[in-house]
Amino acid sequence: MFISLVLIQVLILNFIQFSGYINPYMYILFILLLPVSTPRYLIVILGFVLGLVIDIFSNTIGMHASATTFMAFARPFVIELISAREMDKSEYPGLNQYGFQWFLYYSAILVVLHHIFFFYVEAFTFMNFIYTFIRSILSSIFSIFIIVLSQYLVFRE
Repeated sequence: MFISLVLIQVLILNFIQFSGYINPYMYILFILLLPVSTPRYLIVILGFVLGLVIDIFSNTIGMHASATTFMAFARPFVIELISAREMDKSEYPGLNQYGFQWFLYYSAILVVLHHIFFFYVEAFTFMNFIYTFIRSILSSIFSIFIIVLSQYLVFRE
C-alpha cells in the first residue's frame, strides 16, 4: 500500500491543482490505515519516512516529512478522543470496521491537522493567514472525499 499511495500521489495527484486552492494529498491514507496495535514510535517513524519519500519526489525540502510526522504523532490521541468503545487492537481503523461516521471523523481530524500544518509550513508566514487557511480547508475537504471514496472502491468487503 505504501508504494501504491506514493505512486498515486507523485504521478497523478501532485499535478492536480484547482485555482491554487485545492491540492489533494491521498498518501496520508497509509498512516490512517495502520493497525491500531502499531506502536506509537513506529507510527511516527513511518510517518516521517512516508513524508520524506514524498518530499524527495516533490522537491519540497522536508515539508511533507514534518506534516506527516505531526499527523502520525497526533493519530493515537485522535483515536482515543473519538473512540467511545474499546477498539480491537488487531484491526486497522477502516471504514468497514468502525462505520462511516467514525471513519469520517477520524480521517477528517487527521487530514485537517496535516493540511493546516503543511500549508502553514509551506507559506512560512502568517501574512496571508486567511488565504492559507482557506487553501488548507478546501484541500482537506477534497482529500477527505478522495480518502473516503477509496475506502468504498478499494477496501470493500
